[in-house]
Amino acid sequence: MKVIVCIKQVPDTTEVRINPETNTLMREGVESIINPFDMYAIEEAIRIKEKFGGSTTVMTMGPPQAESALRAAIAMGIDEAILLSDRAFAGSDTWATSYVLSSAIKKIKDFDIVLCGKQASDGDTAQVGPGISTHLDISQATYVKKINDIKDKMIKVERMIEGGYEIIELPIPALLTVVKEINEPRLPSLKGKMKSKKVEIQTWGLDDLDLNKDQVGLEGSPTQVVEIFTPPPREKGKILTGEAKHIVKSLVDELKSYI
Repeated sequence: MKVIVCIKQVPDTTEVRINPETNTLMREGVESIINPFDMYAIEEAIRIKEKFGGSTTVMTMGPPQAESALRAAIAMGIDEAILLSDRAFAGSDTWATSYVLSSAIKKIKDFDIVLCGKQASDGDTAQVGPGISTHLDISQATYVKKINDIKDKMIKVERMIEGGYEIIELPIPALLTVVKEINEPRLPSLKGKMKSKKVEIQTWGLDDLDLNKDQVGLEGSPTQVVEIFTPPPREKGKILTGEAKHIVKSLVDELKSYI
């Protein structure tokens, strides 16, 4: 069983900065962490390996500093890591990002399951996982809360839906995006920490994936952020007092003033 985990290194929520020229997140020199939802994907990959055997690979697209996120995943128990890093990738939207990640997965060739967190804490789009499955043309299940069974090249999962959950069966290879209900991520072991410091992390760029510049980055992104701004503070509300009939009339008049 070959499991690939796609993770993202995100800025600490107290350290978010925006590039005023490109309207993209500034990651260099910013304190970063593994996207919290991706921690559950990492843990689930390790559990699949422990139960069914095989190997695990973690990959991320980002600047050189994203290597620390990969080493943290290895410390938890992941076998190997790949960093997708190239200046040409900067500014990629969810479609371009999923294209780069899927290209790297195709380069690996043999895989059974691709795991992602349900969404990233900085973008909150939940689009990269489904985008990867689209580029790879494989089955997918989102918001997975439990993996029930894997056998005969099929995987049965429970996915959360409004008001409950549904059980679906997918052919392998498959991509799953997972929610926090699926498990409890383990803490890195001492042995894992030692391994993470020594392991060699492969770095793949534009040429390694045989991609063109117009397919990635800002130029290759079909969606772009036009403007980012802080919304104005709310105006103070009004407290209406007096008899009920007068309050109702005052409220109606106030509402009409906004029409």
